[in-house]
Amino acid sequence: MARFLVTGGAGFIGSNLARTLVARGDDIRVFDSFLTGRRENLADLPDVEVVEGDVCDLDALRAAMRGVDRVLHQAALPSVARSLLDPLASNAANVTGTLNVLVAARDAGVRRVVCASSSSVYGDTPTMPKVETMTPSPLSPYAVSKLSGEHYCAVFTRLFGVEAVALRYFNVFGPYQDPSSDYAAVIPKFIAILARGERPMIHGDGTQSRDFTFIDNVVQANLKAAEAPNVGGEVFNVACGARYSLLDLIAALNRIMRTSIEPDFGEPRQGDVKHSLADIEKGRRLLGYEPSVTFEEGLERTVAWLRSRPDRATEAPR
Repeated sequence: MARFLVTGGAGFIGSNLARTLVARGDDIRVFDSFLTGRRENLADLPDVEVVEGDVCDLDALRAAMRGVDRVLHQAALPSVARSLLDPLASNAANVTGTLNVLVAARDAGVRRVVCASSSSVYGDTPTMPKVETMTPSPLSPYAVSKLSGEHYCAVFTRLFGVEAVALRYFNVFGPYQDPSSDYAAVIPKFIAILARGERPMIHGDGTQSRDFTFIDNVVQANLKAAEAPNVGGEVFNVACGARYSLLDLIAALNRIMRTSIEPDFGEPRQGDVKHSLADIEKGRRLLGYEPSVTFEEGLERTVAWLRSRPDRATEAPR
């Protein structure tokens, strides 16, 4: 039985990983600063060891790494918009934090580190789908910070023997994602706004598209990346290989929620990319990754979960 450390384990992705690891019988430890993570995300996991700490604190990470075989590094300061307002904070959490994780893992003799990266590293290059061999072109401090983390993973694999794998997430959504943050992802935010009977705001004309990826697919990719042989230093897209516009998203949510609410439109946001679509063949070939939940099914499950949690169902910022 492996022992996992999940950094950012009280966050959206981290808590879903923790829940899956517990269900399959692994021994896990959660490390989280609770700056953006929620303690209630772990409320159904009372026996999980939780260590409160910041990835910018190398000593705290070293203590948390003791006895660990594998690390799933999800801790980050998310959001392109947030990084435009405070690039120093994004750099500290996402670059220095990732470097600290890798240093602590090296010193503790951890076998494998899986690091969360982002599709934002591709920028707004017109070529689609996005393939891992493309030259990155980040448009925001957040994207730069994630690309820096990927480079550190490759260097630590090559120089220090830490098998570090980076996963480029494409627009992840699902249960335990916070709709109340000022930087909430578009799907929980739109669900909460529609649940209030209000009109969601689209920045731009709504034709911008994303490869929306349900959380179960991301969990699967992490677990496969933690075990697959000979993938240290590699980067993988994690997505479904299909794209939907924001207008498609609004239409699908109206169908699922039985509403008929039109969006409002505003100016495009600085740093946003127009279109995003992943090529996932490398993950299929080297990890055995295969997305198991489609966009529509994922939306239905996300709406159902938010409706079951009245404390979160209408929490999106106004």
